[in-house]
Amino acid sequence: MLGIGGGGDVVGALASALLCERLGTPAVLGGMTWERRPIDPEPGPRTAAEIVDARPLGTGVMLAGPTTRTTGGAVFAESHMARLRGEATVLVDPGPGPRAVADGLATACAELDTDLVMLVDVGGDVLGNGREPALASPLCDAVMLAAGVHLQRRGDRVLAAVFGPGCDGELTADELLDRLARLAAAGGLLGVESLTPAVADELERACAEIPTEASAQAVRCARGELGVTAIRGGRREVTLAPLGAMTFYFDPTSAVSSVARLAEAVLDAESLEQANEVLHRLGVRTELDYERSTAKG
Repeated sequence: MLGIGGGGDVVGALASALLCERLGTPAVLGGMTWERRPIDPEPGPRTAAEIVDARPLGTGVMLAGPTTRTTGGAVFAESHMARLRGEATVLVDPGPGPRAVADGLATACAELDTDLVMLVDVGGDVLGNGREPALASPLCDAVMLAAGVHLQRRGDRVLAAVFGPGCDGELTADELLDRLARLAAAGGLLGVESLTPAVADELERACAEIPTEASAQAVRCARGELGVTAIRGGRREVTLAPLGAMTFYFDPTSAVSSVARLAEAVLDAESLEQANEVLHRLGVRTELDYERSTAKG
């Protein structure tokens, strides 16, 4: 269960892990080596050489524990999750690009004896097409969804999911419902699950230990809150409503061939940098651009 947007997306992935465990299937949680700037001021994801106390599993994929951190001392959300759950988590560096990430994940799955990869995006920008006015962090999601397609082409079992639609303040409810409807028409929408009170309790405990704003909004939605709230220091607005307490499961290949235009565009990118340039050619500004410009002042 990989939170694919960086930062606290591992908390969103926890909802699906708890669902699997409720059905009797063990799950391994994980996420990206890319933390938000308040946690790690260095732009972009961290490579294995920039990470302390992590065990390599495959190209760009590592096993993390409570003490795993960057060489600069930043603690990953996945490290907090490892401490909270008392078990190792997985860290993925999206830097090598979709195909290399898929190879690394395949090796990691064999090492961990897992038979399914689930790629969980908090908010739903993974389904963006680049024309949404509030789209702000499309790069990591696009690379990871593309990696999921490469895994499927290898014959591996992969699912993708949007947890907490709209809770990151990027795609609006209307934009998300349009993408999900198109995905359903293509036969790619596989299921929907809402946060139960018990799962909301578990996520609330995780949010108290792990810095995350978007996943926390999904808990508020599950509690019945309605209205508009601000996140990211007031830069984005989230509409609290029952939609935000749901998880939509879908097929990566169907998504890429129907609505996930940005993931389709970066399928053949050989690195995160190259994927970033591909999105530039589509007129899309990414989270990497934002972090680099902010770091320069």
